[in-house]
Amino acid sequence: YQYLSRYKRGEDLDHFLFMPETTEGTEKECLKILLEFCGRHNPSWTELSNFTHFLNFQLRKCVKSVFCSPAIGEDFQGF
Repeated sequence: YQYLSRYKRGEDLDHFLFMPETTEGTEKECLKILLEFCGRHNPSWTELSNFTHFLNFQLRKCVKSVFCSPAIGEDFQGF
């Protein structure tokens, strides 16, 4: 939700710090964002669950990637 809501607002995601321990927004706002970005019309709970697990996995990999680190961020802006 944190990443998708910032993406929707057009914020700079190069310096986005993923903090799973913090709570942002309401359950209703979260569900609305997930439904918007899921890519399915009227998805099932299983499809939403798979979408969130896959997105979370990809974001965690991105955070750990040397190519997305602040050290080389200037060379790969927007990557």
